Amino acid sequence: MTSIKQAVILAGGLGTRLRPLTDIIPKPMVLVNGKPFLEYLVELLKRNGIQEIVMLLGYMPEKITEYFGDGSKFGVKITYSVTGIDDETGTRIKKAGAMLEKDFLLLYCDNYWPLDLDKLVSFHKAKGLPATVTVYSNKDNFTQNNVKVSEGIAEKYDPSRSLPGLNGVDIGFFILGKEILKMMPEENFSFEKTIISKLVEEKKVAGFMTNHKYYSIGNLERLPATEEYLKPKKIVFLDRDGVINEKPPKADYVKSLEEFKFLPGAVLGMKNLTEKGHKIFIISNQAGIGRCLMTESDLNTIHEKMVLELAKSGVAISGIYYCPHHWEENCECRKPKPGMFFRAAYEHSIDLTKSIFIGDDERDAEAGEAAWIKTILVRPDFGLLEISKALP
Repeated sequence: MTSIKQAVILAGGLGTRLRPLTDIIPKPMVLVNGKPFLEYLVELLKRNGIQEIVMLLGYMPEKITEYFGDGSKFGVKITYSVTGIDDETGTRIKKAGAMLEKDFLLLYCDNYWPLDLDKLVSFHKAKGLPATVTVYSNKDNFTQNNVKVSEGIAEKYDPSRSLPGLNGVDIGFFILGKEILKMMPEENFSFEKTIISKLVEEKKVAGFMTNHKYYSIGNLERLPATEEYLKPKKIVFLDRDGVINEKPPKADYVKSLEEFKFLPGAVLGMKNLTEKGHKIFIISNQAGIGRCLMTESDLNTIHEKMVLELAKSGVAISGIYYCPHHWEENCECRKPKPGMFFRAAYEHSIDLTKSIFIGDDERDAEAGEAAWIKTILVRPDFGLLEISKALP
């Protein structure tokens, strides 16, 4: 795993936008699906190899310290820095300076993002800058942008969200070196406005762009979507040709009902997955449409028949995503690009890092890697039926 083993969580604010919930508990202790939101973050950090978590507290700190204790029941070490309620984010970090490792991960207590710390650290090391900030591409206009990233460097950081050319949202998940403490003023100050803004001006912040959506408990309106995203789900994405049905010859396509034939064991494999609680989505390149060898109507007819046949065996398809473009169009959805996965994730509140993709060739493997999905490729002796038996 990564060389960074310490995470620092800013968790001291009043949480005014979550009132009345935060009248009696601090923001990170708001319940999501029956457990504190902060517990999801602790679990996420542990999965990523973090061994120590430093929580920077202010408002109602005892509610957090009593619940998490020393962290042993969560499999990590948890320590605390408790400062004044009025302390801003930068002041909280500065006052915890003696507790910080040489390099550490800093995150907000109200944002959840499917962290892959190894990828984040590799990017940080490659850029060789004092700081890295994770930036959501915000292609669904989830909120207003506040960062401009170009070629992996944060060029603008605008808390007012008013400058032109901004192309993403700072979601936290910073990698920082302890040397930033030397930049910190004596007065009460905001980490973002004082430190990050200055470092961005000096071109010393790397911007890790991600298409993985983040979820938040920043206000009451965002809670329902966050609850849906964090509900336990078992998701399987399936390539179509070569996994579900017989694959046509290279440069040819399944263009009619007569040409669509289920592979041996495929229907039973999908039935097994369904009975084990997996929701099934199909992800398929269909360049035959872009090449004018078939129409979208032809494809829809094939899929309608496929869905009806699967339903006879108790198999439900939760979604079908296909790329109709010619490979020369350089679209964002054609595998090995991961666009179809991200669209499905947006529309169905899916954590791709907890999903499985079953494909049949290297393009599928590349697409799975780009979407951070565990990918399994079928083989002649290890088809969908055998894979379904091996999965929990």
